[in-house]
Amino acid sequence: MPDRAVLITGAAGEIGHGLVHYLADQADVIVVTLDLQPLDDDLAPLVAEHYSGSVVDDDLLARVFDEHDLHAVYHLAALLSTTAGRMPLLAHEVNVEGTLKLLELSQQAGERHGHELRFLYPSSIAAHGLPSLAAKAAAGRVKEGEWLNPATMYGCNKLYCEQLGAYYAQHYKQLAETPPTRWVDFRSIRFPGLISAVTMPTGGTSDYAPEMIHAAARGEPYDCFVRPDTRIPFMAMPDGVAALVQLAEARREALSQPVYAITAFNPSAAEIRSLVLDAFPDAQIGYDVDHARQAVVDTWPADVDDSAARRDWGLDPVYDLQGAFDDYLIPTIRARYRDTAPA
Repeated sequence: MPDRAVLITGAAGEIGHGLVHYLADQADVIVVTLDLQPLDDDLAPLVAEHYSGSVVDDDLLARVFDEHDLHAVYHLAALLSTTAGRMPLLAHEVNVEGTLKLLELSQQAGERHGHELRFLYPSSIAAHGLPSLAAKAAAGRVKEGEWLNPATMYGCNKLYCEQLGAYYAQHYKQLAETPPTRWVDFRSIRFPGLISAVTMPTGGTSDYAPEMIHAAARGEPYDCFVRPDTRIPFMAMPDGVAALVQLAEARREALSQPVYAITAFNPSAAEIRSLVLDAFPDAQIGYDVDHARQAVVDTWPADVDDSAARRDWGLDPVYDLQGAFDDYLIPTIRARYRDTAPA
């Protein structure tokens, strides 16, 4: 097969870090990246070209699409939930307008080159919104079409962009006198909280889990910003990255919907704390509840139903909760801080 050029926006972020490594191992993939930040030293050699700038920079985006015959776009760039909540206008500009620009450029590129672009979009459980703890407890495993009443700007952005992607894939300019061929193959994963051993969390409202682990490994005290009984879905970062690529590579005729919920485990904050203390018995982990962020997490499902992803494209995470700690998080994070400790 000829080489396929793939664009990753937000490549310097948590998901981007793992995705660059994953795609760079594929012999027929040319990785092109875009981010406001420079790439880490371990990523730069894996990338054919890196563009520094914003996903709302029209000239920069046009240049990327002009210079590369892209076959797929992994649109990871976003303001995450905590940051988006503090700066809603900027969040709309980056999260919504940036996505719309990339969808339109993907459609135009398909028209020029005569082939579809697969557009992979990481959404979030923040697209859901449950009105009370009682409703959350009664809801059980929430399906993709249930409780879509997000309480945050980030969740509103994600839900709307899911709809934008479905529009470009299924209904683009449907009222035009001569409707055009639709060249965007939009696919989205509604991610749970993702826990990485390699990168530091950067503004997500579910980041209490990775923050707890990294602080313990550094020997620093940590106060968890949610209640001990708080429960939401999580997944180890390698499984999240693998799922995104797996969905990208799935046969389109096998897919029954544009957006898929996924999960691997759903521990309470107290259960996470207990596992961290098993690994780092001297860790000082307490609770100092941030009531604003707690209120947000309380609107998210305690668990999600990922049966459609398992049925349609074979989602099968490697790591359960115990395995994520024993085989990925603890050994990798121990090595990270041992290797970076001052001599």
